[in-house]
Amino acid sequence: MTTDGATPEGSRDGGGETADADDATDGETNDEDDFEEYADLGATTENAMDIAETSMDRVRRLVPDETLADRIRQKSVHATGDPEFQHLVRFTGADDDEPVRAGAQAVLDEQPIVTDITMVKAGITGRGHDCPVRKAIGNGAELAAETGMTRTAASVLELDREGVYDGAIAVVGNAPTAALALADCIEDGTRPAVVVATPVGFVKAAESRERLREVAAEHGVPAITNVGRRGGSGLAAGLTNELVHVASDVREGDVSLDD
Repeated sequence: MTTDGATPEGSRDGGGETADADDATDGETNDEDDFEEYADLGATTENAMDIAETSMDRVRRLVPDETLADRIRQKSVHATGDPEFQHLVRFTGADDDEPVRAGAQAVLDEQPIVTDITMVKAGITGRGHDCPVRKAIGNGAELAAETGMTRTAASVLELDREGVYDGAIAVVGNAPTAALALADCIEDGTRPAVVVATPVGFVKAAESRERLREVAAEHGVPAITNVGRRGGSGLAAGLTNELVHVASDVREGDVSLDD
């Protein structure tokens, strides 16, 4: 049982979000030939690409399309189906683009993507990167039993003890206590390449993201978060996938990560 508004591993997350259908790989192949057809949202079949492109065309009419940060805002609208969500996204860094540049560079450097729970991990695209993807949940069982902290918080602390988060893309999509634990790790010296944190719920969710933003800003860790109670696994996966897509565009020469 979780105690922080997070849901048990493998269940639907509290925000009612699911991973972007266009980013999921169920029913899709993962051959390199299919990757040649790689669209912004990872669709491979003609019908899927039509849907993906039409959807994003509509999003671009609602959200600016000028900066790397705008791509994250667009993705947040696409993942939530809510044009207003673009105004809830927050970027921690020297400028709004910095977390996107840092995340895309981490993808290019094949750094690990570390999620809090299984659902977020399942939503990470399998195309466009060679980053190892792992989840925190399932680690730290002894620590949780000894201290009474949530499994997700204990999992983050256990992986941090192993040095997993340094240089990694750290993703929290469900559990506020995982975000709080990650903030503690950063405060104690851990340095992820970038943090994507959208934990959802009525208990500690907004507060956990606020603390993460404050700690990230203080210690120079780029971060993408949101304000309010909303969020969820699908949103976190979608935003992380957009970092992958930016990295893919960098490889193709369509995007530069230079300031």
